[in-house]
Amino acid sequence: MRAILYICHGSRVKSGQQAALAFIEKTMETGSAPIQEACFLELAEPSIAQGVASCIERGATEIVAVPFLLLRAGHANVDIPGELRQVMDCYPDVPLYYGDPIGVDERMVDVLIERLHETAEVIPEEAQVLLIGRGSSDPATKQDFAVIKRQFQEKTGLQHVNVGYLAACSPHLEEELVRILEERPAELYILPYLLFTGILLKTIKRTLKKLETATVIHLCDELGYDPAIRTILNERAHEAAERKRGLDIPYHA
Repeated sequence: MRAILYICHGSRVKSGQQAALAFIEKTMETGSAPIQEACFLELAEPSIAQGVASCIERGATEIVAVPFLLLRAGHANVDIPGELRQVMDCYPDVPLYYGDPIGVDERMVDVLIERLHETAEVIPEEAQVLLIGRGSSDPATKQDFAVIKRQFQEKTGLQHVNVGYLAACSPHLEEELVRILEERPAELYILPYLLFTGILLKTIKRTLKKLETATVIHLCDELGYDPAIRTILNERAHEAAERKRGLDIPYHA
């Protein structure tokens, strides 16, 4: 019997944990596997080990593990597979198939645009937009964001679109804010490419509070729950079940 194990990143902020679990519960309503569980890589429970154990206890004879992450970087490439390998050593007779994260997908750009227009129905052509990513030392992160930026510009027609990161790669959020504000734009729209509220969103808000500028700054909501993301997660689970890629097979973009 097949089980799907959705693996969330985890957050020190309880509301972020709750939001992730609530999202997965909605996703499970449309999932096809008879057993579905959610767990966290770090900072919250149930852990990956607890999530796997729950699948086995409910009768799973195979597990499809889907990382509920926006992009493929260190957590999806290294941390989650490493944790799964250790856990699955206890269950040598149960095959585990590893899926892809959400990844670069035009539907995610559509969600970004929805969040933008929730803030303002009409965005002036001359307005500056700053997309904010978590950041990673993996060079694929910047490559992915270059694609996201291009797709965003193509869909919106906005030309002044920038990208800043919260950690591990440049340009850093604060540096990019300073650069943009030196141009003295009338309006700046900030779009966090983050799933849920948490420490990172609080960091963004603290950074904005320190600014002294005449520019009107609009902080848009995080991506949050959206049916499009639920659909993508279901697709990733289906793809993983069909492909049957184990943890010993490296990912190639």
